[in-house]
Amino acid sequence: MAEIIDTRTEPDRAIEQARAVLSEGEPVAIPTETVYGLAADATNPDAISRIYEMKGRPRFNPLICHVSDMAMAEAHVTFDPISRRLAEAFWPGPLTLILPQRPESTVHSLASAGLDTLGIRMPDGFSRQVIARFGHPLAAPSANTSGKISPTSAAHVQADLGSKLKLILDAGPAEIGLESTIIKVEDGTLRLLRPGGLDAGEIENLTGCVVMRPESAGATIEAPGMLASHYAPGAAVRLNAEDVQAGEALIRFGGRPLPGEGEATIVLDLSPGGNLREAAANLFDYMKQADASGARTIAFGRIPEEGLGEAIIDRLQRAAAPRG
Repeated sequence: MAEIIDTRTEPDRAIEQARAVLSEGEPVAIPTETVYGLAADATNPDAISRIYEMKGRPRFNPLICHVSDMAMAEAHVTFDPISRRLAEAFWPGPLTLILPQRPESTVHSLASAGLDTLGIRMPDGFSRQVIARFGHPLAAPSANTSGKISPTSAAHVQADLGSKLKLILDAGPAEIGLESTIIKVEDGTLRLLRPGGLDAGEIENLTGCVVMRPESAGATIEAPGMLASHYAPGAAVRLNAEDVQAGEALIRFGGRPLPGEGEATIVLDLSPGGNLREAAANLFDYMKQADASGARTIAFGRIPEEGLGEAIIDRLQRAAAPRG
């Protein structure tokens, strides 16, 4: 199993051990404020291949490159004025920008799945220190088997990929619990490719521009998280439940009980007080708990559509999609 180092008690050893493993071309599980990432040197094709192999991820599904500062970002992508304004406002943080890759960029085409753009993000927290010490961008999708529930703790990573990894850095539960929001600016138009931990309304307030939503899930893959079926537990998923059937697991919201929940295998409430930020932070962990309860189906109560509810509903719709 992987070695786990607690970044809160051994930060220096965690950084040096991560740097050593990354320099060998091996992935490392790193904590970010969104979810735990499976990180490897974005300039090393062998290292990137190991990410795809370890996750069982389709190679047409691009990876996000994580940077430590604007100088590192500018070495690999070209910023338009709107994207730069977004980066200055929301980095470090849960925002990924899809930008043209510079010809001189050393990020390998495997990370971009052959596209002429890169998804790039500056994470908050300990992972940023790791990237700065390593000196290269890290390609880092979520540290889980492809298509399954994203990990929000080191224990989640260990249970899924621990036998394949050398090192997991543990910084405690992920603060946000949802992957980053992905935005692409084209001819002054802002396109939301994936809702996430940054409310699209904050982007609209900053720019004064409407953020355009995708017409349908599973369209042309321009960024991670766009596959129609994704974030799926082993159990089937039923959305907008108004009651609970015997033997189902229930994940509800806002302290609202549902008829029949006494017959559920487990009842969890994403936020009894109706706080969408709390709900987002709990989502993937509660999905894992419900899946482990033995239920054949996980029923979800209704989630409000505003704010971070948009990102939560996106994840649930993909989790409930038909699986190939």
